[in-house]
Amino acid sequence: MTGIGSAAKEYDVIVVGGGPAGENAAAYAIAGSDRTAAIVERERVGGECSYWACIPSKALLRPGHVLSSARGLPGVEADGPDVGAVLRRRDEFVHARDGDHDDSGQLDWAAQQGIDVIRGAGRLAGARRIRIGEHELHARQAVVLATGSRAAIPDIPGLREALPWTSRDVTNLREIPKRVVVIGGGVVACEATTWLSALGAEVTVLVRGNRLLTGVEQFAGERVAEALTARGVDIRFGTSPQRVRRPAAADHGEGRIHGGPVTVHAEGRDGESTVLADEIVVATGRTPNSDDLGLDTVGLEPGYVEVDDQLTVTGVSGEWLYAVGDINHRAALTHMGKYQARVCGDVIAARAEGRPLTDPRYRASADKHAVPQVVFTDPEVAAVGLTGDAARRAGHDIRTVELDIEVAGSALTRDDYSGHAALVVDNTTDTLLGATFVGPDIGEQLHAATIAVAGRVPLEALWHAVPAFPAVSEFWLRLLETDRSSLPSAT
Repeated sequence: MTGIGSAAKEYDVIVVGGGPAGENAAAYAIAGSDRTAAIVERERVGGECSYWACIPSKALLRPGHVLSSARGLPGVEADGPDVGAVLRRRDEFVHARDGDHDDSGQLDWAAQQGIDVIRGAGRLAGARRIRIGEHELHARQAVVLATGSRAAIPDIPGLREALPWTSRDVTNLREIPKRVVVIGGGVVACEATTWLSALGAEVTVLVRGNRLLTGVEQFAGERVAEALTARGVDIRFGTSPQRVRRPAAADHGEGRIHGGPVTVHAEGRDGESTVLADEIVVATGRTPNSDDLGLDTVGLEPGYVEVDDQLTVTGVSGEWLYAVGDINHRAALTHMGKYQARVCGDVIAARAEGRPLTDPRYRASADKHAVPQVVFTDPEVAAVGLTGDAARRAGHDIRTVELDIEVAGSALTRDDYSGHAALVVDNTTDTLLGATFVGPDIGEQLHAATIAVAGRVPLEALWHAVPAFPAVSEFWLRLLETDRSSLPSAT
């Protein structure tokens, strides 16, 4: 780590934000060259995903998945979970040390890559200039904004005063509340509800709309809702909190219950209702970390930053300012932020070396049509590309094919296996526009669909991608058979 006082005054590339996207952008921008780079990070190098999101979330979810699978196999004894052991394993993955997170491993990586890490809150101070407190750095080639996002807390009377848990608290929980109210029906809400209920909490979920996981096919959210309900979760659709009351709110630290009981007054389909809980979790979306980023110094408004396909920020003179990850609002997923960062880093390198940007590597096109995502609920939801409704809205002539996953491989996996799969096919090109799968551990099946969508592989070619027997992936063959049988016969 480089302290501000000992930092160089100039670097070829300065990245503001040291999460996975920022790390990759810096590394790719200087790879194989004598260019210099610095990452300016106000918290922990490794970012939200490493300590407060993807990594701890899956660490908390996986034991429940294993336990559920074991219970579906006769001859296997299943007992648990051991809450203490689950939390200790989570702590190992997030490098928890004395109530904080240790990012020394990430600092070692940065040093090995030749990247300086500067602690502090960096903000733009004009073209190619970054101010950190009283110090100012200059970027010879590029500045990359990779500051991510934070949990949004809706403007509900009494909610902020109740000191609710956000995603940071619930992924780093130190004690299990007996009763929990979760506000929201998206990915964070569904995953948190899954592990909270698996760890013994009584969970009530308040969902403003009429379904979970609105970004994927409707059947996916329905399957998740059915599974959560079967495990005792109380899901209330069409219900919005109106006010929150917590007289004894107290901040006892991240992941600890924030005071006394909380009362949520809500309005739903059946009128008013009241929910009493020991903790409340807000999972209602994200907001970009750009309000104190100095965007006004380069003529931009606070909020999300618009970029072109080379991740260059639009509306700024010259080709020196880039934005990757959540802040550009293209695809708020860690793997997509890293993908954008690889493209961004390559573009910076090409421009620095005077190379033309005609190589397909310099086009961040996949985050327009082939974005993969796995929701690690139980069952899991895996999706890539467009849903049927989204494809129609985009003007595509499509057909859809779907079926329950009932093959030898799924039956052998567990006796209670239940899954569903759907494809969205472009009739004009006979290629996949999207795919959605629901089932136990189905996320491991997604990459084949991602390759097919990103590569625009014709369905006729997919017939020759033979699934191994007896594996769950055999459902691909059944999907193709179902699609073929639905087509009119050639005359």
